[in-house]
Amino acid sequence: MKQKLSVLFICGWYPSRIYPTNGDFIERHAKAVSLKHNVSVIHIITDTSLQTDFEYIFKELDNIKTHIVYTRSAKNSIEKFMLFFKAFKFLIKKVDQFDIVHLNEIFPFGIFPLYLKHLKKIPYIITEHWTGYHTPYFKDISFYQKLISKIIVKQASFICPVTNDLKKSLINFGLKGNYNVVENVVDTQKFKPAFIENKLFSIVHISNMLDEHKNISGILNVVKKLQTSIPDFKLKLIGSNSSQYKQYAIKQNINLNHIDFINHIPHKEIIKHLQTANLFLLFSNFENLPCVILESFSCGTPVISSNVGGISEFFPDNFGKLINAGNEDELESEIINFYNRKYNIASKQEMHNYSEKHFSYNTIANKFSEIYYKTLDL
Repeated sequence: MKQKLSVLFICGWYPSRIYPTNGDFIERHAKAVSLKHNVSVIHIITDTSLQTDFEYIFKELDNIKTHIVYTRSAKNSIEKFMLFFKAFKFLIKKVDQFDIVHLNEIFPFGIFPLYLKHLKKIPYIITEHWTGYHTPYFKDISFYQKLISKIIVKQASFICPVTNDLKKSLINFGLKGNYNVVENVVDTQKFKPAFIENKLFSIVHISNMLDEHKNISGILNVVKKLQTSIPDFKLKLIGSNSSQYKQYAIKQNINLNHIDFINHIPHKEIIKHLQTANLFLLFSNFENLPCVILESFSCGTPVISSNVGGISEFFPDNFGKLINAGNEDELESEIINFYNRKYNIASKQEMHNYSEKHFSYNTIANKFSEIYYKTLDL
C-alpha cells in the first residue's frame, strides 16, 4: 500500500458564508480525496461587509481542514491581487506540511501554486470545471488571462477536466498540458433508489436558476403546452430564488397547480426530490458534467437533458433521452413519450450501480491517488 499523502486544495470556488453552495462539487472532490489522504483546503473570497483587511475562519469537518480568508472590497484589480496574495501567504503558514497541491480554477488562483512550485519545489495538478472555456464563450477571456493561464497549465503535472469535451475546449483555447479526465463525485451511499410510486407524474428540475444558462423560461414554455396533453403532472423548480419565475408562468397562462417553486434547499434535501420524481429535466444551453444528472442516475431516476458539453460521455442510452439545446418541441415530445411509457428504461438498481462504478467517492479517490503518485513518482 502506497503512503498517505498530505494534499493542499487551493480553490477559487468553494462553499463559504458568501456563497454557501458555490463550488460544492469541489468540496465533494476534497471529501473523496480525504478517504485516502490528509486534505487541507484554502479559499479566499471578498466580503463586501468587511471593514478590516481580512478575517480568518478555520473548521475541520469530514477529515478536511478548511482555511478561509474573507477580504474587504478592493478599489481596483491591483489592490485586490495584493489583498489576496497577503491572505494567501497568511494561509500557507496555517497549513501543515503538504506533499502536493491540487488547484481548482486555473485563473487567477493558479498563480499561487505556480509561486509554491518555484519557491518550495512542490508540484501541482489542476482540476477545471469552468464552462467559460467552451466556444464561443472564451472570446471574452483577455489576452493577459490567456497568457498567464498557459504558463500555469504548462507548469502543472496534470490537468484534470471533468469531461473529454472540456479537455478539447481547453486545448482549442491554447492550453497545452498533460491531460487526465476525472469526473465529478456522487455520494452514492445517500443518493440511492427509494422505489416510490407517484400518484401524479412528477418532473423535477434543480439548478442555479440562471435563465441564460439553464433556460428556465424554455422549460416553462413547454409546461404551458403540456397542460393540454398530460392531465395530471407536477413540475418542481428547485434552486436559488426559483420563485422569481412565478410571474413569467402567470404571463404564460400556466396553471400554478402544476408547478412547485422551491427556493434554495440544503443539498441533502435534494435526495428525496430525486427519489420521488418520475423524471429529472435539464434544458441547459451549455454545461460540462452536471452533478445533479449523476445524482439522478444514482437515485434511479431517468433524465431528459439537452445534449451539451460532456453530458453524453456519461449518459447510457436507456437512462433517459438527450435532446437538442433550445428545442422546445423536442422537449415537449420526449416528456410526453416518458409519460406514456414508450421507452424501455433501465432499472433503478442498474442506474444506481452505474453511478457507484463511475462517480462514487471511492472511485474518484482512487483516480486522484493514481495521479498524485505519478506526479510524485511514487
